[in-house]
Amino acid sequence: MTAGIPGRRMPPAVREAFDAELATARTATDPATAWRAAERAHILSQPWPWPHTMVHAAMLRRALRELDPVEAIGQVIRLAVAGPGSALGRYPTGNTGRARVPLTQPMPLPDDLAALLATAVAPDAVR
Repeated sequence: MTAGIPGRRMPPAVREAFDAELATARTATDPATAWRAAERAHILSQPWPWPHTMVHAAMLRRALRELDPVEAIGQVIRLAVAGPGSALGRYPTGNTGRARVPLTQPMPLPDDLAALLATAVAPDAVR
């Protein structure tokens, strides 16, 4: 788990990357491409309650579109905890947000996302 939100708004560079990944997650016709983008958007969104919640809503829509009950149920649970977890600074850094990944398991950050987040989140928050 991590703590520390530097401000209420995503810095512009993080927002730009987040918006691009979320747009791909919502519009990609290839499921693997869509899920990879959703996972990356999730990692970027974790420090901010509303974007974090938006990603889980997009993941839920994707799971329903794909008729994946395990993923859909997992996303409903994550929708309930994403916003509060981010608001309290309690989220597993690097976690991809998928239902088949433990809810509280930190994961390695992709190098490019770590670099973006390092400019936005307290130094002890990005590992």
